[in-house]
Amino acid sequence: METLSTPLVSLPIQANPEAPTVKNENRNRLVLSLIDRCISLKQLKQVHAYMLRTGLFFDAYSASKLFTAGTLSPFSSLEYARKVFDEIPEPNLYTWNTLIRAYSWSPEPSESVKIFLRMLCESPYFPNKFTFPFLIKAATKLSRLGVGQVFHGLVVKSSFGDDVFILNSLIHFYASCGDLDFAYRVFVRIDEKDVVSWNSMISGFVQGGCFDKALELFREMESENVKPNAVTMVGVLSACTKMKDLEFGRWIRSYIEQNGIKMDLTLSNAMLDMYVKCGNVEDAKKLFDKMEEKDIVSWTTMIDGYAKLGEYDVAKSFLDAVPRQETATWNALISAYDQNGKPQEALAIFHQLQLSKNAKPDELTFVSTLSSCAQLGAMDVGEWIHANIKKQRMKLNCHLTTSLIDMYSKCGNLEKALDVFHSVERRDVFVWSSMIAGLAMHGRGRAAIDLFFRMHEAKVKPNAVTFTNVLCACSHSGLVEEGRMFFNQMEPVYGVVPGVKHYACMVDILGRAGLLEEAVEFIEKMPITPSASVWGALLGACKIHENVELAEQACSRLLELEPENDGALVLLSNIYAKTGKWDNVSKLRKRMRVSGLQKERGWSSMEVNGTLHKFLAADNSHPLSKEIYSKLDEIVAKLKSSGHVTNKSLLLQLVDEEDMKEQALNLHSEKLAIAFGLISTSPSQPIRIVKNLRVCGDCHTVAKLISKLYDKEILLRDRYRFHHFSGGNCSCMDYW
Repeated sequence: METLSTPLVSLPIQANPEAPTVKNENRNRLVLSLIDRCISLKQLKQVHAYMLRTGLFFDAYSASKLFTAGTLSPFSSLEYARKVFDEIPEPNLYTWNTLIRAYSWSPEPSESVKIFLRMLCESPYFPNKFTFPFLIKAATKLSRLGVGQVFHGLVVKSSFGDDVFILNSLIHFYASCGDLDFAYRVFVRIDEKDVVSWNSMISGFVQGGCFDKALELFREMESENVKPNAVTMVGVLSACTKMKDLEFGRWIRSYIEQNGIKMDLTLSNAMLDMYVKCGNVEDAKKLFDKMEEKDIVSWTTMIDGYAKLGEYDVAKSFLDAVPRQETATWNALISAYDQNGKPQEALAIFHQLQLSKNAKPDELTFVSTLSSCAQLGAMDVGEWIHANIKKQRMKLNCHLTTSLIDMYSKCGNLEKALDVFHSVERRDVFVWSSMIAGLAMHGRGRAAIDLFFRMHEAKVKPNAVTFTNVLCACSHSGLVEEGRMFFNQMEPVYGVVPGVKHYACMVDILGRAGLLEEAVEFIEKMPITPSASVWGALLGACKIHENVELAEQACSRLLELEPENDGALVLLSNIYAKTGKWDNVSKLRKRMRVSGLQKERGWSSMEVNGTLHKFLAADNSHPLSKEIYSKLDEIVAKLKSSGHVTNKSLLLQLVDEEDMKEQALNLHSEKLAIAFGLISTSPSQPIRIVKNLRVCGDCHTVAKLISKLYDKEILLRDRYRFHHFSGGNCSCMDYW
């Protein structure tokens, strides 16, 4: 039980509170001193009870002192403080300001505004110079430009229009709300700017993406002989970091040393971040080693820096060396693996985190890990995370919702993705866009378009990603007219300027539909320079429609932009093989050998009982390799007896002629994965496969036949879309 060093029971109770004596005054001073000595809310409530019994609570000063402790102390409780406030007969202005201040820093800043309005109605007080900064802070947290402008108007009408503290708050408010012009107007009108004024405006420019202006203002600050402090340098370093200006960042380091600015922990971390984001981990490591004090941000920055450079062993060594491994340090490595195309490694670190005693997964962990699950098609892990989110009663915000929809969609379970989408009330543009993308990749173009219109009805404005997804939906489903309509409406109707991805999608839509001449004309009229993706889309269409001449032109233009793009040469080689131009195939093979280019190796993966199994072509490294090949022989025999003949021309993809055997096609990675799926899943369980490249025509045909021969549902996700094989048919309707 918590007690005060001076027990309350030892204090005499005054019989008549209205008859003060010297003894009573001494006792009252002792009670008020106890408020400063309280170390818990329970102790403060003991003092509160005593003050009520003695009548001391009804003294305005004494009540405000108790209220302040309940509001601003380390053990404060806003709920308790509000009850105390409501018991005070006539709160003074200090007490009103204290409650407004407390709410301005709370998760409910709107209460500050309500308390302020109540003060105007119920008290004789008018706001003073201490009131307005708290109100402006509340408006900043609410991101309500109109509310802040009202307070600004009150400031101007009052006698506080020149108060630099209030004006500094307004600079921060306008910058946070994105109105940099007005923030700068407030800044310019301050006659006697202090260092906080300059810092607020520099930070505002950095926050608003005006990095050049931030550095320009710093130089102006120097010319005005205003001495910068550590906060100034943090803002300037943030600008350097965003601009990736390592040289200026190094100059800032020298400036700090020459001007005797103390390198506190915050500034040191900002310097570390600048070095890391500019790709200079060597200088970051030197600074890190010199830092006397390090926190979780310091360690996380170093882990993130090494991981993003691909030095994962060093990053892991930093993680192992952290004095206390908090969730943020684990998140840095998981996120780096995920964002750098190493999802399997990300899941491995996630599983290590689960065994940690000092940290547990949080929202950021789940977002990164779900992304890795989506890349790999690891739905078992994704479902475990979803169940864990429910178990922890974690609220599904838009980030988690988007991640879950993306994971289920890419793992082949579109129905669960839709369940997640329909289960949430709040859907931002990313949630809608993610669901549209899920429908698109599963070939449900009409449903994706319907969802787009529902999004419009919900008054959610589409962005560039939304249009990329809806155009992909049109492409995968052959909806040419709809694709044209959406593209033509982007800027005039929705205010979204088409980017290179949107142009590539339109070329793909036209090309797949066989409108190659229109696709070429579309490219020629583009207002921006066609990118490699645009020429790649045209090249892919040429393969579908066997247009060799146009394919050569598209490949040539693509290689001008990306000379080391092996995929372009492989695709052109496939077109030559498909049209019987074997000499050209041979020349391309030789060209790739001379230039050192190698075809990206295909692989397929499949998750069974939470374990990921990966297969390469003709792979025999799997523990069940013998059983897999036995099942494959069985499949081949059934296919031959059903009249299926392997298309040998598909094999002529940079493979030496002596290796051109029918068996090679039978050993493609997706066929090995399907064979493994047949021996490792129950009859009712679908086979879910992820392929890193586009599925070849032969494997597509074989998958359809297997789905019929074995009465088995097969879901295969290749580089571009999902294929649902069932009963001898594919969801793409062979439009792929």
